[in-house]
Amino acid sequence: MNDNIFMQRCIDIAQLARGLNNPNPFVGSVVVHNNTIIGEGWHEKYGGPHAEVNAINSVPDKSVLENSCIYVSLEPCFHFGKTGPCVDLILKHKIPRVVIGSVDPYYEVAGRSIEKLREAGVEVVVGVLEKEANWLNRRFFTNVEKKRPYIVLKYAVSADGFIGRRNEKIQISGPLSSYFVHKLRAAETAIMVGTETALCDNPQLNLRHYFGQQPIRIVLDKSLRLPENLHLFDGIQKTIVFTESEKKSIKDNLEYITVVFSSENFLQRVLDELHSRKISSILIEGGATLLNTFIANKLWDEAFILRSKTKKIDNGISAPLITTSLSKNLEQLGQDQIEHYINDQK
Repeated sequence: MNDNIFMQRCIDIAQLARGLNNPNPFVGSVVVHNNTIIGEGWHEKYGGPHAEVNAINSVPDKSVLENSCIYVSLEPCFHFGKTGPCVDLILKHKIPRVVIGSVDPYYEVAGRSIEKLREAGVEVVVGVLEKEANWLNRRFFTNVEKKRPYIVLKYAVSADGFIGRRNEKIQISGPLSSYFVHKLRAAETAIMVGTETALCDNPQLNLRHYFGQQPIRIVLDKSLRLPENLHLFDGIQKTIVFTESEKKSIKDNLEYITVVFSSENFLQRVLDELHSRKISSILIEGGATLLNTFIANKLWDEAFILRSKTKKIDNGISAPLITTSLSKNLEQLGQDQIEHYINDQK
């Protein structure tokens, strides 16, 4: 069916903005005339023109818009924000047919654009490739509906089931997997680690083997045990430290936030704080205590486990256990098998 083909194109080009338009959703749009794409666009960066604006602007002869169809992966915006309402632009150009992938869950839209278009006599088709369009914007939907960042877990597991050894830096995954991990980092707004991981591994938590915007680094350091000569405090990237101690940073790109670690809703309070700062997604890179806390509280959405077929540790720290069924997405990278999980128990 042609609607599916054109909507798939919207979804494909929407992803060109990955890492560039946070905290906005990924949106792609194409304009079709006589079964041929005559214009296309995507929401390229935060604060910039929306996908529909770019798609319409790319059409050389605007007179054909009155006999065209516009496809968009997410319902056109209804409200004034950084830009004007896209629904008004569609009506201005008298485009007679609009095909939409997902309904926008944001309260200022939430079906209102669809209603306005239909009231104006426009044919509106909703839900074309809806599952794929929803998955495209799973981070945005989680931000709006659950009022928290989208959470992705990542950890390596040895062939004998361990995540590491206490107070010892051990490389479990192979060299090919490091490129995969950096690709994961590039997809999320921030990376989080606990105190022990920061002390033992001294991670940089940046992009060295993949392109994209450098993630925000988040570390949980209850008693401010971390020395300031760690990579985390090099000032190259924005770093947020959650601690129970009162401390103000005198360094650029470094911020301390006070929170009570023993409180019952500690993790939720951390996520609330990050959500308020428009951090739309977080990659949790360890250690075991932090990962297990997210798993126990069902506060995760996806997980990637890099399971080595050859590396053994013996008497190490047991790897976190995920009971959700394995998804169909499996990859083999050298000695490592990449297991992908989607949380169906939240």
